[in-house]
Amino acid sequence: MSTKPIFTSKIATILTMIGVAVGLGNVWRFPYMMGKYGGSAFLCVYLFFTIVIALPAFMSEISFGRATRKGPMGAFKSAFGTLKGGIVGHILLITILVASSYYAVVIANVIYSGYFSIVEGFNDANLDRYNQGLSNGTLQYTISAGVILASLSVIHRGLNKGIEWVSKIFVPFFLLVILILIYHAFSLNGAWEHIAIFLKPDFGALRPINIFAALGQAVYSLSLGGTFMVVYGSYLDEKESILDIAKWTAMGDVGAALLTSLFIVPAILVYQLDMTAGPTLIFSTLPHLFSEMPAGQFIGSLFLVALSSVAFLSLIAALEVAFSCLKELKWIKWNKGIILLVIALIELALAYPCAMDANLIGLLDLVFGSGMQLVGSGLALVALTWSLGKAVTYFQLSSIANKRSIDLIFIWIKWVIPLILLFVLIGYIYNTISAL
Repeated sequence: MSTKPIFTSKIATILTMIGVAVGLGNVWRFPYMMGKYGGSAFLCVYLFFTIVIALPAFMSEISFGRATRKGPMGAFKSAFGTLKGGIVGHILLITILVASSYYAVVIANVIYSGYFSIVEGFNDANLDRYNQGLSNGTLQYTISAGVILASLSVIHRGLNKGIEWVSKIFVPFFLLVILILIYHAFSLNGAWEHIAIFLKPDFGALRPINIFAALGQAVYSLSLGGTFMVVYGSYLDEKESILDIAKWTAMGDVGAALLTSLFIVPAILVYQLDMTAGPTLIFSTLPHLFSEMPAGQFIGSLFLVALSSVAFLSLIAALEVAFSCLKELKWIKWNKGIILLVIALIELALAYPCAMDANLIGLLDLVFGSGMQLVGSGLALVALTWSLGKAVTYFQLSSIANKRSIDLIFIWIKWVIPLILLFVLIGYIYNTISAL
């Protein structure tokens, strides 16, 4: 009988997985990606890839986790053998430790922005002081350290009393806040006209880089990568339908991206600010937006608090992956508290240079964020379909009533998606090198 912790209910499972998937990927990343890579045409391509690529890959990763009842380290060892699986597991462990360290710094930026908005408010008189605080490495590192320690304290409380409990509070809170913000955004003069124009797709303007960006966002958005969803899949009850969990998580994830955009896009267009600002959209363009909007201090505070909450859930998931990997190393005989302390020390050390030099975040994200997510997700697909095999995959997908549907899904995730991810990875590397 497995002693592995299990989610207490379907709603707890879905809320927890949505909390992981949403994070900064949909609230911070999606609006600027849509603004930079083709507007509503990008949105259409992103939705298509979410359905045909990201959703089946998501199902595969949670199936891989549930089939092995292990985190990435143990799961890949079960699939590839101790040596090869151990190498993959260690690479993913390093990836998640580095990625979560700079992610904590980004969350620190968001928390600082929220604090500044609540206490002082954004206006022309104090935007310079806001920017000075944002570039204050010592301040950002201090906040990052607090975020890391808070995340580890949730993990210490366990799956049900910690991760589930926080997710059931933060995800509904985020939804409520976004709905309030959308109402305010569409109350602005000219908002409906601007959004109607923006939502007219111009597919003729799409280029290969736009297609790569849309597929990359679909993978990034659902937190694929052979890590997060493998761990959370290992906590999934055998009776739960993989398709149902994947479907509702994807709907919540895409819905969060669309709802956030329905607040940000019309507001920015009304005030004629820079929709193509890229990764700095939240930290540069939005403060100017909040300084001009009616009730801007209230709206900005709500938005940044909600963003901080869902970002916090993603960091918890990342550190849960690290905890799971270290716990599965046979040569480590530490108890839970010692493992979490070691993770804290590693994260605090890795976060320091990112807090002191924000330019490192973009560089590290190219390798340990977008790039390694494609690699990890592809390896998880191969591990499930090629190594664990057809019988295991079919058993995990058995809740899909139509056997012919399972046949088609199996072929799709065994052959087509890994090849597409490989193609996208090659294109991603080429575009990255070309941009240097």
